[in-house]
Amino acid sequence: MITLIPRQSASTGWQVATPVMAVLATMIAGGLLFAMLGHDPVAAIRTIFWDPLFGPAAGYSRPQLLIKAAPLILIASGLAIGFRAGIWNIGAEGQYIIGGITGAAVALALYPLEAWWLFPLMVAAGLAGGWAWGMIPAILRNWFGASEILVSLMLVYVAQRIAAWMAFGPMRNPQGMGFPGSRNLQQYPSAANPELIAGTGAHWGVVAAAAAVLATWFLMSRHIRGFHIRAAGTAPRAARFAGVRPQMLVAFCLGLSGALAGAAGLFEVAGPAGQITDKLGVGYGFTAIIVAFLGRLHPVGILLAGLLLALTYIGGELAQLTMSLPAATVQVFQGMLLFFLLGFDVLTRYQIRRRRTA
Repeated sequence: MITLIPRQSASTGWQVATPVMAVLATMIAGGLLFAMLGHDPVAAIRTIFWDPLFGPAAGYSRPQLLIKAAPLILIASGLAIGFRAGIWNIGAEGQYIIGGITGAAVALALYPLEAWWLFPLMVAAGLAGGWAWGMIPAILRNWFGASEILVSLMLVYVAQRIAAWMAFGPMRNPQGMGFPGSRNLQQYPSAANPELIAGTGAHWGVVAAAAAVLATWFLMSRHIRGFHIRAAGTAPRAARFAGVRPQMLVAFCLGLSGALAGAAGLFEVAGPAGQITDKLGVGYGFTAIIVAFLGRLHPVGILLAGLLLALTYIGGELAQLTMSLPAATVQVFQGMLLFFLLGFDVLTRYQIRRRRTA
């Protein structure tokens, strides 16, 4: 008979091994799924994980890797801080949308002004918008004991409706012949977020993601607030005796993760997306949750996991074009990856033992 015995402390070896095992299991299960759908499983896996980097279309796909990874890494860096403290922000997608709206609103309100300070002001507005949206569940939890999980998740749908209202109403392009959507910010030089190095896909969002990884590492390993966050996540009662104020920590974690998600939304609207539309939310906020856990809530792990999940986005699009795979391929892969990660994660906390029956 198989039984699980709790470990005295989480196994470091299994913490490193289980993400790799989850990725391999996802590839195997995905291959079986593709075979059931009548596709060559080896070709499908190669198209998703190999061709974007080394295939015929790699010249286009490689820059897309940074474009897709930047918002995932930026959002996941903020989420990981809260998750380490046991504060669960599930609504980063809504904060991403609101940050994009508030940042774009600055540019559209000042159009056609050309000034060097316009884009930094947009970034500040995106940070503020995401922070404000993240503070709603923080205030409701601190004042009324509401679950930040439910509140932040419900606010995603509110943000989506606000984006649709903006695209069809206040932000609609007056020169757009009645079609929904704002002006294209890529055509507004002072508000655009272009490539910094041609052909690389690196824009200011990539720079912000790299800075977020470094700042998260410093906060969690070198700052007293990082100690408070770790203490609150592992031993809440002991953390109170160490001087941690739970309500302040909730506000800090939800506000910070909301601000980073809002900045990611602004960089996307001013760059790859280009405008406010009713389809502004593309799921980066939800995928970033997988990135955070796949990266073990560690900055370096988040960096690698963000690149991997970005690869599934690009590879999934290639598979749709070249192999006529279903459009839900990416979502299926990401769902299986989270499923296997949570399953294998049991090994970090428990030992498997065979117990003889009498």
